Amino acid sequence: MTVTRAQQPVVTPVVRIRSKLAHPALLLTGILLVALNMRACLAAISPMVGEIQRTFGLSSTASGLITTVPVLFQGLGAPLTPRLTRRFGAERVVLGAVLVLGAGVLLRVLPSVGTLYAGCVVIGVAIAVLNVSMPGLVKREFPDRAATMTGVYSTTMLVGATLAAGVSVPLEKALGGGWEASLGAWSLLALVAAVAWLPQVLTARQEKGARQEKGARQENSAVAAAPVGRPVEGIWRSALAWQISLFMGISSLLVYTLVAWMPTILADHGMDRSEAGLVFAFSNLVQVAGAFLVPLAAGRMTRQRGLAVSMAVLNAAGITGLLLAPVSGAWVSAAVLGIAQGGSLGLALAFIVLRTGSAAGAAQLGGMTQAIGYLVAAAGPVGAGALHELTGAWNLPLALLLALAGVAAVAGWGAGRDRTL
Repeated sequence: MTVTRAQQPVVTPVVRIRSKLAHPALLLTGILLVALNMRACLAAISPMVGEIQRTFGLSSTASGLITTVPVLFQGLGAPLTPRLTRRFGAERVVLGAVLVLGAGVLLRVLPSVGTLYAGCVVIGVAIAVLNVSMPGLVKREFPDRAATMTGVYSTTMLVGATLAAGVSVPLEKALGGGWEASLGAWSLLALVAAVAWLPQVLTARQEKGARQEKGARQENSAVAAAPVGRPVEGIWRSALAWQISLFMGISSLLVYTLVAWMPTILADHGMDRSEAGLVFAFSNLVQVAGAFLVPLAAGRMTRQRGLAVSMAVLNAAGITGLLLAPVSGAWVSAAVLGIAQGGSLGLALAFIVLRTGSAAGAAQLGGMTQAIGYLVAAAGPVGAGALHELTGAWNLPLALLLALAGVAAVAGWGAGRDRTL
C-alpha cells in the first residue's frame, strides 16, 4: 500500500437536518457522556479486586482475569464494529453498545464466578464497539478539530475512570451493600448516556428518510450514513498502521496492568488500602491533564516522534519509582505515570485521526489498532498476576513493564512520522 506525506484531509461534509435534535450541543453532550462510561466500569473494579478475590476464593491469576477479560474482548470485538455500523448506522450501534455496557455491569455483580466473568466479557465487547466507533464519529463531525476533540473525549474517558476509582470504596460504605452494590451502581451512568445519545439516533433516522424522499441511493459507511471518504487499501500490510497499533497496544498494556494491580502493589508493600485507592485515584486524575494536553499538542505538530518517545520515557520513570520506592515515592510515581498514561492514550487515539484522510479511514485504522492493541494489552494484567504468584513479589512484573516501555518508544518513533495512510 502507499503511505504519503501528511496533507490536510479532504472530508466530505455531512448534511444535517436543521432541527433541535441536530444541535451541536446535544451531539457534544452525547459524545462526552458516552466517553464518561468507557473507562469508569473498568477503573471502579480495581480497588475491589482484593474483596472479590476473598469472596470467591480466587488465585492471583484468576483475579487478574477480572481486568484482563474485558481488555481481551475489546480486541476480539473490535473487528465486528465496521460490519455492525454498515448495517445499522453508527448512531444506533453506539446506543446499543451503551445499553449493553450497562447490562454487563449488572451481570458482573450477580453472585457467582460465572456471571462475574460473563459480565466482564459483555463489558469488553461493548467498549470495543465504542472504541472503534468514536474516532470515526469525531473525525466526521469535527473534521477541522479532530485532534482537539479527540483530546476532549479521551480526557472525558479518564474523568470517568478517576471518578470511579476515587468513589468506589466510599460508595461501597455509603450503600452498605458490599462491592456488588458499589460496582452495580455504575449501570445508572450508562442509562444516562443512552438517554443523552438518543437524539443522535433520531436525527440519523430523519436524515435517512430525507435522502430516501430525494431518491438518494447511498450506503452506510463504517461510521455513518453519509459519504465520509474511501477506506484505506492494504492497511494490514502497512508498517505505519502496525507501528500505531503496537504503540496503542503496549501503552494500553501498561495502563491496564497498573489499573489492575497498582493498589494491590502498594498495599502489599505496607500502604493502607484506603490510601492505596487514593494514590490510584490521584494517578487517574493526573491522566486527565495528559489526555487533554498531549493530543492538543500533537494536532499542532507535523511530526509527533518526540512526543511519543517522551510518553514512553515517563512511563519508564514511573515504573522505576514503583520498583525502587513503592511506598515513599508512591505519590510521585502516580503523578508521573498519570501524565504518561493519559498522554499515551490520547496520542494513540490522535494518531488514528492524524494518520488518515477520511472518517472511513479513521474507522478502519481504529478497528485495526483496537483489535491488535487490546489483544496485546490483555496479556498484561493476567501475566503480571501469574508472575507475582510464581515469584511472590512484584519486581519481575514491573521489570518487564519497564522493558516494554522501551518497545513503545520505538513504535511511537515510527508512528509519529509525517505520513498519511
